[in-house]
Amino acid sequence: MSTERITHLIGGTPWTGVSERTSKVYNPATGEVTGELDLASAATVDEVVKVAHDASRAWGRTSLTKRAQVLFAFRELLNARKEEIAALITAEHGKVLSDALGEVTRGLEVVEFACGIPHLLKGGFSENVSTNVDVYSIRQPLGAVAVISPFNFPAMVPLWFVPIAVACGNSVVIKPSEKDPSAVNAVAALWKEAGLPDGVMNVVHGDKEAVDRLLEHPDIKAVSFVGSTPIARYVYEKGTANGKRVQALGGAKNHMVVLPDADLDLAADAAVNAGFGSAGERCMAISALVAVEPVADDLIAKIKQRMATLRTGDGTRGCDMGPLVTGPHRDKVVGYVEAGVEAGAELAVDGREGPFDGGDDGFWLGPTLFDKVTPDMSIYTDEIFGPVLSVVRVPSYDAALDLVNANPYGNGTAIFTNDGGAARRYQTEVEVGMVGVNVPIPVPMAYYSFGGWKNSLFGDTHAHGTEGVHFFTRGKVITSRWLDPSHGGLNLGFPTHD
Repeated sequence: MSTERITHLIGGTPWTGVSERTSKVYNPATGEVTGELDLASAATVDEVVKVAHDASRAWGRTSLTKRAQVLFAFRELLNARKEEIAALITAEHGKVLSDALGEVTRGLEVVEFACGIPHLLKGGFSENVSTNVDVYSIRQPLGAVAVISPFNFPAMVPLWFVPIAVACGNSVVIKPSEKDPSAVNAVAALWKEAGLPDGVMNVVHGDKEAVDRLLEHPDIKAVSFVGSTPIARYVYEKGTANGKRVQALGGAKNHMVVLPDADLDLAADAAVNAGFGSAGERCMAISALVAVEPVADDLIAKIKQRMATLRTGDGTRGCDMGPLVTGPHRDKVVGYVEAGVEAGAELAVDGREGPFDGGDDGFWLGPTLFDKVTPDMSIYTDEIFGPVLSVVRVPSYDAALDLVNANPYGNGTAIFTNDGGAARRYQTEVEVGMVGVNVPIPVPMAYYSFGGWKNSLFGDTHAHGTEGVHFFTRGKVITSRWLDPSHGGLNLGFPTHD
């Protein structure tokens, strides 16, 4: 089977150089190699950044009306081609087509938010703060910015950042994951078709060498990152040490608390969807279910009933869950399952057993459920990033809250209850950035900002929403005094505050 060459897009054009290093891209449902990806050297990154830096000057001076027109055109193209983008995601990531299409749709919401950029960039104005003196504020683009995106949402995460960065007048260099790079290339082509000038949107593929050069390059003014906590911390520390503005979103261990008065059917549906959707490879997945007794036995029985109906297989065959993204990642997650058994957790559903509706060499692991998990076990402490759901039994609401707040991560959490007072207390007391009440995956709409607390975020600015607009712009305040010849002529003194 022939493999496709996947390469960088510089100024809207595929790179024509010869790469010294490449990386294989797989179809996770078959295990077959489908692409050969060029990995950028530091010199190639410099080439891309120069193009972006040069393009940012003219784009930053382009009118808001023109920028909004490009955003609207891009929105229409992405909406028309979303099934094509979803198919690319499924082919390289493995998630089922419905999940892939949902990912693109959530990304579209950010594009639609960015279409309102003329309103979002409005400044303030104060008239006559002193005699004949006015003060007003404006927000201006940064220049060339970088986006370093993860494998688990190859279209949605870039769409969290790129539309807002572009709408604000910046140029972008995006470095997608090496595991599933084709979706970003396809979306970049839509920007060109929408009328975005060449050089404003660029794609560079690579590994640590490319990331390090982006973090060091003096012409990259800001970096947006999503990935694991250790790498997020590295990106934040290295980027800020080089004088850059950085938002680095890290890992998660999201808890779903189920109180005794909850609707257990609703909670069971939510646990299955949030725990096993996209094979658990998402930063908002529920991986720790905190059952406040006496509900655990009944809740687990309902979850097991639902898990028995799930079909794991090729994402193009109408299955409920696809494979994991690579063989090594599948093996790592299986290692956690084995560690959980060895630590004494009760393996209620073993996802290693199959059957799997896909190729014999696919990267398979089915939905897996542990009961009687304790906080010292690695299946609880670590971000597994796979279809493994751990049930922790606690005696009370206070014990559940203490458990969640003691966790070093603070990305997302959910509480299931019919008690409005308990829900309100939880949303106030829990030390987590995004909270769901009877909603298992509390990802906010695009006009709010996405981001967690504690080890789930490095930096003080979240993704998209108003915070995203502020991240990709700099504020400037102007104090202005215009002489009025009819009121006394020239006065070169400092304005008096009367």
